Amino acid sequence: MKRIGVVTFPGTLEADHAAHAVELAGAEPVKLWHKDADLQDVDAVILPGGATHGNYLRPGALAALSPIMESIVAAANEGLPVLGIGNGFQILCEAGLLPGAFVSNADGKYICRDLEFQVENNQTAWTSEYDEGATVTLPLRTANGLFVADDETLAQLESSGRVVLRYKEDVTGAANGIAGLANEKGNVVGLMASADHAVEAGFGTETVSGPHEGTDGLKVFTSVTKLSPAKA
Repeated sequence: MKRIGVVTFPGTLEADHAAHAVELAGAEPVKLWHKDADLQDVDAVILPGGATHGNYLRPGALAALSPIMESIVAAANEGLPVLGIGNGFQILCEAGLLPGAFVSNADGKYICRDLEFQVENNQTAWTSEYDEGATVTLPLRTANGLFVADDETLAQLESSGRVVLRYKEDVTGAANGIAGLANEKGNVVGLMASADHAVEAGFGTETVSGPHEGTDGLKVFTSVTKLSPAKA
């Protein structure tokens, strides 16, 4: 059974949801504290949403300086699968594992509703169970979901296929409608949508394409649990 680390920062609200998603995917969640550098020999790491530590600077800025992030960056550069969800995505950008940054949504409002996204890249450690081009319904819960990057970076991300998830209706104003990114190796992925809140049937809502069962996020977690030991 794979062991998946779930990091808690000050203000983290979603660690329990991420841990539950890991369990549903057939893996063992391992609690990791942001001040501890020891990753406890886990097979992958998740930075959950709700990690508001230091957001008065920039989303994810202070959390990216936590002791555990030095270990995560080093391990990620060696191939360890790492997933950032919501604020976790922002932390990955601030830590330099993913490019770009996040600012307040274009309309200045907090968004909390289910949205449809398109899977652009299913060749990553966290999206291999999806069909490329698939439409998935996931909750978006953020006030700072507007992804920004310079034109050169955006062009490179698009040409190299590193956009993982894209808004079908870009409610944040994110550049190119980007809602998810991967690093060059595909082991590090950031998702703005709360995939861990869409892992059980019976919790879906009505969308423009009709009702859904609320399980579209589970494949994020089963993708990493099905990786071969050499890749995870």
